Amino acid sequence: MPKVFITGHQGMVGSAVVRAIEGHSEFSLLVADRKQLNLLNQSQVEEFLSSERPDIIINAAARVGGIYANSTYPAEFIHQNLVLNSNLIHSAWKNGVSRFLNLGSSCIYPRRSEQPIKEEYLLTGSLEKTNEAYALAKIAALEMCRHYRHQYDVLFHSAMPTNLYGPGDNYNLENSHVLPALIRKFHEAKETKSSEVAIWGSGTPRRELMHVDDLAAGVLFLLNQDNPPDWVNLGTGIDHSIQEIAILVKKIVGYEGEMINDTTKPDGMPLKRLDVSLADKLGWKARISLEDGIRSTYVDFCRSLVDKSARL
Repeated sequence: MPKVFITGHQGMVGSAVVRAIEGHSEFSLLVADRKQLNLLNQSQVEEFLSSERPDIIINAAARVGGIYANSTYPAEFIHQNLVLNSNLIHSAWKNGVSRFLNLGSSCIYPRRSEQPIKEEYLLTGSLEKTNEAYALAKIAALEMCRHYRHQYDVLFHSAMPTNLYGPGDNYNLENSHVLPALIRKFHEAKETKSSEVAIWGSGTPRRELMHVDDLAAGVLFLLNQDNPPDWVNLGTGIDHSIQEIAILVKKIVGYEGEMINDTTKPDGMPLKRLDVSLADKLGWKARISLEDGIRSTYVDFCRSLVDKSARL
């Protein structure tokens, strides 16, 4: 029975992958929290992999955040992500890990990419400045996997998910992504009976959003591929404007006040939709609609407020 080590298992992405792996009896699950393993410490990573000997590593660990966090702490974002990815990839190779599936991000692609964004557009233009540091670190991890695969003949590969949301998301308004920020803003405005909610930016940028359980299904799909691409986009192939997303969240939350745009705040990347034709050709598609996904996520958010597990 293959032993699968999932890094970042307590985060939104990692916990979704854990749920998916737990539903398949052919895998043995291995996790470690920060007290057990500091991924920024190379000797600890080396010792852990040497001792535990996982067959497969799914790397869902990352320092993540939205526009504000990326713009305010770029040094931490590039340093911590470079270090943890390098530690894991190199130690995985040294310790005979047979498969390493690295989870990247769609922010790796150039700011002005032709739409939809194909895998081959990587490194063909300049990055979005508001998340450049994070993107550079994720690109480095993808390239490490590619080069180790081709030099050492190991099955190290990557998946590039689009913008994700779902249970366990981060709702801290200083470092959250757009959808959880909207959910929290509209919910709190409804509870306090506020007359208006301000949306960052013009509302015109477009975003493709995918439920994290769809990503977890995509991860399992890729693990069953004998010869997957070096990297493959995982997304819905459908995008919406920030304004459209905000209107949908407003409806689902049940907020009846006004919605205004704060154009003093940055928009971020103007347009970002992944070309998912390669995943489609391999035989995988996302299944959860945006409205269904937001509804279930809002239910989970309300539950997490009650049991005080919400990441606020």
